[in-house]
Amino acid sequence: MFNKENFKEWFDRYKYAELAATSSALLSSQFSRILSGLTTAYLITIAEYFAFYGIIIVRSYRKLAKENKRLNQKTTLEETLLLVKNLALEFGYPAILDFFFIRPFFMYWMPILTGNYFLGIILGKITADLFFYLPTIINYELIKQKQ
Repeated sequence: MFNKENFKEWFDRYKYAELAATSSALLSSQFSRILSGLTTAYLITIAEYFAFYGIIIVRSYRKLAKENKRLNQKTTLEETLLLVKNLALEFGYPAILDFFFIRPFFMYWMPILTGNYFLGIILGKITADLFFYLPTIINYELIKQKQ
């Protein structure tokens, strides 16, 4: 399961969404100048989620539509609903845990622990991502095996 090809596939799958999420986290972290630390931690989390899942949904749908176009088929509602179901299975519980507990926790505490706000946000994001991606990738691989 953990080989070079899989790492490349996972990297390719998540890289643009992660880049957008990281950019959103850094930009929204600037609200710490006017909002409390915990409020900013949740704001960062929300901004990351909009960016990350926006990219994931659009890229997944485009990939499905492109494959159907290659096969001279229309993308059906059934296929689109299956795509949504698979995304919910892939990200479901890791996203819930991440959104409500893990990411705000690390986004709040890492800047305090490091004593450097910018470094703390980066380390908080990386730490939260580790907790998020492990179950997400396992879910993704299980979905692929069932197809």
